[in-house]
Amino acid sequence: MSADLTTTNVLLGILATVSVLEALVVIGLFAGGMIVFRRMMDAVARIEERQIAPAAKRLNNILDDVKSVTEVARRAADSADRISGWWRRS
Repeated sequence: MSADLTTTNVLLGILATVSVLEALVVIGLFAGGMIVFRRMMDAVARIEERQIAPAAKRLNNILDDVKSVTEVARRAADSADRISGWWRRS
């Protein structure tokens, strides 16, 4: 009795072909994902450059103004404390 392996060989060939196709699809998806990722990072960088950086600069300017106003108020309060302390001692 001789064994006929034709059917087995055909099925193994189909499985090998499908495996190669699956590998190509995975590689293609990976490459596509990398392209999308790079484009997204470029878009985020452009948005940051055009919108976030100027807003951050304006915010820093406002915070600098608040700092200077706070410093003036602190000096005025210290001066008022010194005057009231001098007034009480007299």
